Amino acid sequence: MKPSLRLFVSLSILLLAGCYRFTGIAIDQDVNTYYVDPFDNRAASVVPTLAPDFTEKLKNKIRNESRLIFTDVDPDIEFSGSITEYRVTSEAPQPDEQVAFNRLTIAIAVTMTNNKRQEEEPKKINKTWYAEFPSDQNLLDVQEELIRTITDQLAEDVFTEAFTSW
Repeated sequence: MKPSLRLFVSLSILLLAGCYRFTGIAIDQDVNTYYVDPFDNRAASVVPTLAPDFTEKLKNKIRNESRLIFTDVDPDIEFSGSITEYRVTSEAPQPDEQVAFNRLTIAIAVTMTNNKRQEEEPKKINKTWYAEFPSDQNLLDVQEELIRTITDQLAEDVFTEAFTSW
């Protein structure tokens, strides 16, 4: 094989490999449907839209990144859970006792039940994520963006843990 052809083939393979997204998920062939029960908000501080928004985010994550079909009638897999923590803390105090930044922390508890394997215990998934923001910013000004960032990661973590260890 000519060196230029070999180089072209090698570069083509590398380019195509770079376009492939490996998710690592493995779902039993007999599992075809899922349901996400509306999440409860059990945190001491409550943002009214957080639980329903996270419910939709998890539904969409599973719908878009797996072959499963959403149904509320006799699903093969069911997810249920709650927002267990929504907290803002001050972090990294400066020498003059001023806070450098604040941290918004959100925690969730999820139960995944595989109705195709009822002999198995439901899988418990507990995740916590946080995002930081400067102490001179008002939480209300950055809250929506922080919640979006944190819940994106939480949905990713739940999806990964639910479907990578079959």
